[in-house]
Amino acid sequence: MTELKNKVAYITGGSKGIGFGVAQRLIGAGMKVAISGRTLKTVEKAAEYLGDENNVLALASDVTQHEDEKEAIQQILDKWGQLDVVLANAGVGNFAPVDEMSDEQWHQMIDTNLNGVFHTLKASVVALKKSKGYYITLASLAGTNFFAQGAGYNATKFGVVGFTQAAMLDLRKYDIKVSTIMPGSVATHFNNNKPSEKDAWKIQPEDIGELVIDLLKMHPRTLPSKIEVRPTRPDKK
Repeated sequence: MTELKNKVAYITGGSKGIGFGVAQRLIGAGMKVAISGRTLKTVEKAAEYLGDENNVLALASDVTQHEDEKEAIQQILDKWGQLDVVLANAGVGNFAPVDEMSDEQWHQMIDTNLNGVFHTLKASVVALKKSKGYYITLASLAGTNFFAQGAGYNATKFGVVGFTQAAMLDLRKYDIKVSTIMPGSVATHFNNNKPSEKDAWKIQPEDIGELVIDLLKMHPRTLPSKIEVRPTRPDKK
């Protein structure tokens, strides 16, 4: 996929943060991009900043619902006739000691972070087989490093990493490339953060966008299936 112009991408959770940053970079590379979120008005507002109706599509989809994702994929195919890249980016985090974590907090993370990546892949895999495309999940260094108050979040991100690596083995025979990106600290709105100058030491969303472009341009014989990425100088925080 060394030529990206007019290729079509779908990004879940694309209205802000990493998803938005990746969308900006892909559109800048000449791609057409659909972004989704649970609230259409919010996604439409983000889409206005990204481009026009020729290269951006705003979609309402809750990744916890397989039918939502099926409908989102169908709208992309109806508009552009193909789907080449999928970034399963939508995610939530609730952090509390395991004995204090509520059932609702646990299941919100499982349903969004883990079930969501399955629903997105399940809905898009036929289109990706046709395009010999690329499926990418957004995991976290929390998918390999556990920490206190992270039992639920760790469980989902360890799960995303394992799911993606197994899916890679299942799908590469169709010439579908599958990777998971595992960032450390990123300057986003995650966990109620409000990005500001104090986040300058962190990975920026557009940096993940550049990484995605690098993956897409990689020679098809080579597959970086699991990519850890972290701030260069965390001591500057």
